[in-house]
Amino acid sequence: MSTNSLSMPSLSMLDLVAVREGGTVADALSIAVRTAQQAERLGFSRYWLAEHHNMPGIASSSTAVLIGHIAGQTGAIRVGSGGIMLPNHAPLVVAEAFGTLSELYPNRIDLGLGRAPGTDGPTMRALRRDRVETEEDFPRDVSELQRLLGPVQPGQRITAVPGADTNVPIWLLGSSMFSAQLAAEKGLPYAFASHFAPRFLMPALEIYRATFKPSATLKKPYVMIGVPVIAAPTDEEAEYLASSTYQRVLGILTNQRGLLQPPLQNFMERIGPREREAIGDFLAIGVIGGPDRVKQGFKALAEATEADEFMLVSDVYDPELRLRSLEIAAAAAKG
Repeated sequence: MSTNSLSMPSLSMLDLVAVREGGTVADALSIAVRTAQQAERLGFSRYWLAEHHNMPGIASSSTAVLIGHIAGQTGAIRVGSGGIMLPNHAPLVVAEAFGTLSELYPNRIDLGLGRAPGTDGPTMRALRRDRVETEEDFPRDVSELQRLLGPVQPGQRITAVPGADTNVPIWLLGSSMFSAQLAAEKGLPYAFASHFAPRFLMPALEIYRATFKPSATLKKPYVMIGVPVIAAPTDEEAEYLASSTYQRVLGILTNQRGLLQPPLQNFMERIGPREREAIGDFLAIGVIGGPDRVKQGFKALAEATEADEFMLVSDVYDPELRLRSLEIAAAAAKG
């Protein structure tokens, strides 16, 4: 794609609802509402929440409940899951929850589905009880959800009430080839988790587009990619604010997850070269900087991926500066 014909992807936001050092879960939930309202003001397409469990720094474990709360505090923006970790739930329960949300907020609810547990081993067992997941379960559960959210068929024994005939849009999420292939086979929109697994982004998009089969849902491939973004008036301030993200990523890589930390001056210079390299790999497609750098970063990413939508992830410690980061990013995306 040439830069002359380049059209910028639409913007959306993924929120992990970070609990901040010195703050509470209630604070995190309040900040999420304000952030969603800002995203709506800025014209973002959607605001998604991710299911994670047993993580002290993330308050979005009860994802469907929080989606309803956010949808009730906004007016038109689509609100959904990025994603619901399907192995943790029976498809009927998911269909009833999202069917209820769809009836409450018509044409505003998205159901993004992932096949990872979104947690550690002991918590996974607590969620699933005695269930043992196999590779065949995820495709089968996705198909069952499509049936439960679609029109009731003659002789159908189990009906989701609410849920049936709501046709809540289903997205498949992934960080590898598996979901790319499944989304292509089913003709569903595909969201790649490049905000934490950028290494396989291009191969996954290539497989998805090359093998896509048109469906009643979607006539041609539709791609969303996760993009870490920290925007500020200057490159220097953005790099400083990004140190909160760097600390969070280092905690993930060293299995020392905790609360979102305040920014630190020269954080990357305080750690070793291996840690810096690992953080850099994790955030390889991150866009961090002032307005010009963000604008150029978005253009380069759009040209490389031809994505239809950017799903921004912005872990800024100060809530007001996070809202400002989204404003600067939105302006940069408009050119």
